[in-house]
Amino acid sequence: MSGPEAQWPVASVIIPAHDEERTIGRLLDALCAEPGRFETVVACNGCTDETARVAARYPVTVLDLAEASKARALRAADQVARTFPRVYLDADVEITADGVARLATAVGPGSAAVAAPRRTMPRTGVTLLARWYYDVWEALPTVRSGLFGRGALAVSEDGARRVGALPEMMADDLVLSEAFAPAERAVVQDVAVVVHPARTVRDLVRRRARVTTGNVQADRAGLRGAEARTSLGDLWRVVRERPGLAPRVPVFLGVVLAGRARARAAVRAGDFTTWERDTSSRV
Repeated sequence: MSGPEAQWPVASVIIPAHDEERTIGRLLDALCAEPGRFETVVACNGCTDETARVAARYPVTVLDLAEASKARALRAADQVARTFPRVYLDADVEITADGVARLATAVGPGSAAVAAPRRTMPRTGVTLLARWYYDVWEALPTVRSGLFGRGALAVSEDGARRVGALPEMMADDLVLSEAFAPAERAVVQDVAVVVHPARTVRDLVRRRARVTTGNVQADRAGLRGAEARTSLGDLWRVVRERPGLAPRVPVFLGVVLAGRARARAAVRAGDFTTWERDTSSRV
């Protein structure tokens, strides 16, 4: 074999999927347009729908795991995958095959150890208050620079080994990002990923409850640094830079506080496995 195909697969793509029959085909259509370009492993975990059957229609490896655990799904897929770099994708995001390939080339010796794409969050169908929350959230310094909340991460071979040594955490993308020094991270601006936001405040609060629970777990394990936290000072700087966001900050704070209240019982019980799920974004 000669030409570019001689270097295929260019990466192992790992997709944990829990009840994603409505979205997994959209992502696999993009990744499998040129069969063999990636080694793709779909780790279905605890599914009660047809996710595994939908994924099996594509030239990918499908793991059908009984336990609904994203962390364990990632580990199981990592044990099966053979190619480096590794690209981890949430099943409900949208990204092109070329974008995944560019993420893979952004990591490795002499480059970043971990890379993520530029995040885009369409507001179509999102209620006004939920839009206001996301307007503030996307303006936060930690959100602009952090690799979490993008649904797509590429790691080098050395980075994958470091990821494999991390403890199982609910906030897996945050903990993965925090495992690397800022100089080892990269946001690849010419690669975009579409992350579908929660459409209603009710679903948004569910997401915030999951974020709060995951953050507490990461804090207790000493795996979240100061730069991954948002302070009132950060909100004040956002308002100074963009005064038009000032009326939206109370909405943002209200959602954050509601999420904390919803997460309180789980945190008290030490329940860091129950996954608060937003279904409104699965479109």
